[in-house]
Amino acid sequence: MQTIFEIFFYCFSFLSLYVQIYFFVIFLEKNKEMKIRRSPITLFEKEEDYPGVTITVPAYNEGLSVKKTVESLLKLNYPKSKLFIILVDDGSKDDGKTWGVMQEYKDHPQIRIFTKENGGKFTAQNLGLENTQTEFMGCLDSDSEVNPEALNRIMTYFADPEVMAVAPTIISHNEGNIVQRAQKVDYELQIYIKKMYAFIDAIHVTPGPFSIFRKSVFDKIGPYKHAHLTEDQEIAMRMHQNGMKIEHAPDAYVYTNTPKTVKALYKQRTRWIYGFIRNSLDYKHMFFRRKYGNIGFITMPSGFISVFSVLFLFVFTGYNLYNYIQQKSLIVSAVGFNINTTSFKIDPFFINTSAILFISIIVYSSVFFSLFMGHRILHGKTKFNINILWFFIVYSIVAPFWLLKAVINALRNYESSWTKEIDSR
Repeated sequence: MQTIFEIFFYCFSFLSLYVQIYFFVIFLEKNKEMKIRRSPITLFEKEEDYPGVTITVPAYNEGLSVKKTVESLLKLNYPKSKLFIILVDDGSKDDGKTWGVMQEYKDHPQIRIFTKENGGKFTAQNLGLENTQTEFMGCLDSDSEVNPEALNRIMTYFADPEVMAVAPTIISHNEGNIVQRAQKVDYELQIYIKKMYAFIDAIHVTPGPFSIFRKSVFDKIGPYKHAHLTEDQEIAMRMHQNGMKIEHAPDAYVYTNTPKTVKALYKQRTRWIYGFIRNSLDYKHMFFRRKYGNIGFITMPSGFISVFSVLFLFVFTGYNLYNYIQQKSLIVSAVGFNINTTSFKIDPFFINTSAILFISIIVYSSVFFSLFMGHRILHGKTKFNINILWFFIVYSIVAPFWLLKAVINALRNYESSWTKEIDSR
């Protein structure tokens, strides 16, 4: 049994390392092309030259946060005559709090408000899409806020007529407890990973918080779908299926609220991984097909590799720990419990130098590098962050369980609820 675990571990670890090294090579090659702008941007001299942009804000029981979301949009450094906002109350059940906040903006010249029966986030997004008359459109989750320069920085990428969508950089808005600090590091890690995917035209998700599209995308490929509650993943895969290019703006910042508890984080990540698995299976025809580019050769396979690498490492570690405890229990039952301090001496010639340990060190080192690079892209400098420690502690303990749950749910075809997840935060 141990031999089987080792074989799988070596296989998945090798593939994981291959992807990490591949990203490192891309980083060395493309590092100078990475645009990190810290100062305001003026797209055009004349206001009338700016393209129109409509942002839909879908909300369910977000009465406490939607106002901050809207106010951040109104503070965008973008011509007021070219920026429009659609607020959609997706059948909230918070005693009218969400709709009450939206009503405050009913007479605002830039804002239109709608209410509908609860149908899920994607239906609210589609309602906004149906009422969009501008060349560009996007969505912003009602628990997120945008940096005033985010839209201008995103719009610079559309100077390339082949770019059909641009994903922002999402930053954790809060840094309260250990769980949220761990997520803060995770979001910085995603900055690096997403930009590497962008360099090879293989972005697999256009996040709900402020991804911007040409409206013609939806005219060509249709509206948002249920997509296993991860419509932002599915629409990106569908775009790649139709040969559409997606970019990433590393300096377009969006601040999002993160789960406060392990339970809420577990539910959120289970849904994300489940959605990735199911959407990848729905688009399985894209795997290793040259016509679909690196999304099928790199992104989708590496996602599966990451999931199963962690699971096999978790199972392998648990299996060896079980055997160790069992052996020690047999020794204790046979000779009794006797502590000999001399047995704790460390001999450098007998340090474990197994291939598994060596590979594990390399894997963790590559993760450290990615974390530091994400931090450097965001802050412009590289330094040790104590939150990295919390990241490894929290994610090492909890991540295998949400990965396992996501795989089980995918096998059972069981889907969680977007509304229940929001209610549990």
